[in-house]
Amino acid sequence: MQRFKNLNILILIFVLLLSSFLYGGDGFFQILGGERAGTSVFTFLKIGVGARVAGMANAGVSLSEDATSLYWNPAAAAQIDKKNNLTVSHTRWPAEIEYSYMGYIQQVSSNIFFGISAGALYTDPMEITTEYQPYGTGEYFNYGDLFLGFTYSMKMTDRFSYGITFKYVEETLADLSMNNVLMDLGTYYWTGFKTLRFCVSLVNFGTQSRPGGTYTKPLKEGGEKAEKYTLFSPPTEFRIGSAIDLFESSNYKTMLSIQLNHPVDNAENFVFGVEESIFGRFFVRAGKIFNQEDRSFTMGGGVRLPIGPLGFSADYSWSNFGVLGDIQKIQMTVQFR
Repeated sequence: MQRFKNLNILILIFVLLLSSFLYGGDGFFQILGGERAGTSVFTFLKIGVGARVAGMANAGVSLSEDATSLYWNPAAAAQIDKKNNLTVSHTRWPAEIEYSYMGYIQQVSSNIFFGISAGALYTDPMEITTEYQPYGTGEYFNYGDLFLGFTYSMKMTDRFSYGITFKYVEETLADLSMNNVLMDLGTYYWTGFKTLRFCVSLVNFGTQSRPGGTYTKPLKEGGEKAEKYTLFSPPTEFRIGSAIDLFESSNYKTMLSIQLNHPVDNAENFVFGVEESIFGRFFVRAGKIFNQEDRSFTMGGGVRLPIGPLGFSADYSWSNFGVLGDIQKIQMTVQFR
């Protein structure tokens, strides 16, 4: 009886969320949250990783197929079917910016899993321009971001797991640099109703950061004064989502994943994605994003093949990004049986 009561509560919550975004104009939360845009640092951490999840509109908090789950929800690391998992992905971002990710999950006991993940955002050196030399001075500067994360995930029961990630983050622009240690927390719960799972994660939580050193500030009364740079918050985000296999047979499976995102530096948004599995080897995906003007829909596909004792999968996604162009991602995963 308690199981059906919990299920009814979950269904009610997600019906309210879905209906509010589909029929509520600006949605359950007002678009005024967009006024917070540009108020955080380390914003590269907001770039979703993995072509599989990207093809489903980044509705990844409830997915647990590969090591990209270390990014979306550390609790999902304890839910991986193939216990040891290595995933690499690459993203072509606008303005010739590249973003690479690597994640690895290792089972160390029947219910404890460790993970390591790393990501780097980088570009080619850019030429310095000035007001009087708009075509370049002949000097160049570098810009880059990176993070390195360590995850502990534990399956407490056959239905519930939790996880925590500590990650070192660094951002460099020319001669300015800042770094910090942030934390991710997550839970993963199987409701007991078919394959319905309910998941929550809080990511990029930590103290404020600023570049090291000082800058020179002119004074009204004349002269100059050395000032420290302003402190900014990390891009903390709260994610809540659910996934379920809507249809499953011996050869086909249709999965739905939905997710609500609450970032500290922008308006809330709602995403959902669908994955169609064919013979467990071929996959077709699509997704929809609500309450983000620059993005609307995504699609992708993948293939999964056994190679001796290993499982190998390759995935691709395409995302519409408005005036900035299209975003393409590729991903490769090796699963150790």
